[in-house]
Amino acid sequence: MTQTRPMSAMSKEMQDCVEACMACHSMCEETMSSCMQMGGQAQMQVMRALIDCSEMTRMCADMMMRRSPMAAEMCAMCARACDMCAEACMAMPDDPQMMRCAEACRRCAEMCRAMAGASM
Repeated sequence: MTQTRPMSAMSKEMQDCVEACMACHSMCEETMSSCMQMGGQAQMQVMRALIDCSEMTRMCADMMMRRSPMAAEMCAMCARACDMCAEACMAMPDDPQMMRCAEACRRCAEMCRAMAGASM
């Protein structure tokens, strides 16, 4: 019978990063919904950025939680997607939902960059 090692507890930094990723994912989903309700020409660049960021943050959180050996690389990519999404949202400075989303993206990008440089 093979004994399996118990998974080490996640560091506080990793837990915080997972939470930031999930908060950003939720905010991107809400913002996509808001864009669709606006109707008209919800800018495709913004929608693409929201979709990319939403998917990346969810996957990044999943990979950290299961201690994937690719988590650090995923965090680096996630930070890039979050930066791009924040920039796209900033193109609509009069929309409070877009500004909240940009802030969530910036926070997540910062935490993901820190995790990308950390040994997991």
